[in-house]
Amino acid sequence: MQSENEAKGPHQAVAEVQPASTGFVILAAIFAAVGGLLFGYDTAAISGAVIFIKQQFSLSTFPEELVVGMVLVGAATAALGGGRLSDWLGRRATLMLTSVIFIIGALICAFSGSFQILLVGRTIVGLGIGLASTTVPVYISEVSPPQARGWQVSLFQLAITIGILVAYVVDYAFAGSGGWRWMLGLAAVPGLILGLGMIYLPESPRWLAKHGQAEKALKILGRIRGGSNVDAEFQEIQGTLSHDEEHGKWSELLRPAVRPALIVGIGLAVFQQITGINTVIYYAPTILQSAGISSASGAILATAGIGVVNVVMTLVSMWLIDRMGRRPLLLIGTAGIIVSLAVLGFAFLRPGGSLARVAVVTLMVYVASFAISLGPIFWLLIAEIYPLKIRGMAEGTAAASNWAANLLVSLTFLSLVQGLGPTRTFWLYALFGVGAWIFSYYLVPETKGRTLEQIERSFSGKVVAPARDAIQSA
Repeated sequence: MQSENEAKGPHQAVAEVQPASTGFVILAAIFAAVGGLLFGYDTAAISGAVIFIKQQFSLSTFPEELVVGMVLVGAATAALGGGRLSDWLGRRATLMLTSVIFIIGALICAFSGSFQILLVGRTIVGLGIGLASTTVPVYISEVSPPQARGWQVSLFQLAITIGILVAYVVDYAFAGSGGWRWMLGLAAVPGLILGLGMIYLPESPRWLAKHGQAEKALKILGRIRGGSNVDAEFQEIQGTLSHDEEHGKWSELLRPAVRPALIVGIGLAVFQQITGINTVIYYAPTILQSAGISSASGAILATAGIGVVNVVMTLVSMWLIDRMGRRPLLLIGTAGIIVSLAVLGFAFLRPGGSLARVAVVTLMVYVASFAISLGPIFWLLIAEIYPLKIRGMAEGTAAASNWAANLLVSLTFLSLVQGLGPTRTFWLYALFGVGAWIFSYYLVPETKGRTLEQIERSFSGKVVAPARDAIQSA
């Protein structure tokens, strides 16, 4: 007579017997997520620093956009190669390398004596951001149990928002003295914390299994699962690997079994950026000054309030993401993005008066909507939906697409505002938001509660649309 687990099928049984997160897994996720804090800090610190950098170096619009954008050049480059690097070198070693790059880049920015050296430092910081964005979500997803993977991978997004908020607070602290070098240089501190933390954390057991170190992988898997029986989980990992070639290749990204997931990852990557989030991250003080907050300190302080909303709503998302699922949050939050951008555009039709207050409130609603949807869910999904053999490469491709779109938006925002005006610019982003909602509704699958191996099999040989049925049919 079959046992209850056998009757349900081996894959469902594996998902149901997974233990809850151990303190060790949570600690590993927290330390790895420091890479996200660096990501957030280094992308947001420039929002306050650029006000003083453009004064010191007498920058016009394009050089100002270049100071912001060079970090994205580095990030896109590192993201594209970083996935392959983490597949080859290992998740842990790649994160240790990332910490060194962050420290070097931050110090170069802090001590740069010319505009050109500052650009070099910003590019190096971007390399660190790109590596962190490809490696941290994958590492956390590979050590987390299915029932908690959503909120634990979302620690990366939470750390990004905390890094953004810390950057805004630091910017405000040094705004009075114009200390932009401190604003950029203090990123070396969390960079050091990341490196020291990864010394004591293990390699991903899935990466070890993929590279033929089965005994070590099984030992670490048992350790991070708190000593519980992990044979079923390990057999599922080995079973998935046995169906693939020994080494992943770039050409595998276009296989029919992978292509739907690749479309989802790249599509969300682009929509996350072209709906305008980093115009707020990079240029919020500039937007608020144009809305009527005259002083740099006042604009930076109001921006810090927006940063608080970002952190709080990311916490809300983490609480909901393994309860409601990915799709409902994605659709609700994207709708909020569309509405808030449309209202912000209308607000700029009537400058003066209460515009500053309307702009602050609307930006808070926009950031709150992003924080429960495109913010965390993009990074979570691209850590979940790709086969183990090419997970690093595929996630890196999606992340590189994200940074390329980020670069496009950041290099064109000020020019769009000058050419189209703020109203039409925000309406353009709202239109992209409509596209993001339609894309998410028809193509993005639900992955809540599934093991990574189950998600991989669900895409194999199946068409993703309609997304509502894609995972359920696995």
